[in-house]
Amino acid sequence: MVADVHRILTRGGVFLYPRDQRESVREGKLRLMYEANPMSFIIEQAGGASTDGANRILDVQPSHLHQRIGVILGSRTEVDRLQRYHLDAQAAP
Repeated sequence: MVADVHRILTRGGVFLYPRDQRESVREGKLRLMYEANPMSFIIEQAGGASTDGANRILDVQPSHLHQRIGVILGSRTEVDRLQRYHLDAQAAP
């Protein structure tokens, strides 16, 4: 993930590790406190954005130490577009 974030900072783009419908990865695969929050902080300081598909990652209050979460981070315009896609998919019947 660190190498991917470095590439995003130098070349642009987006990093995706979204949640899944499978039971084993329903909450996501990346850990909120150790992976998602630090990388989201760096990306946002560089002018990008980060989300779990519905909420800004840095606004998520951890419920336990090893909480997992889906992650979308990178260019603000691309992350906003992907977040709209996720919200539209959740609203569709």
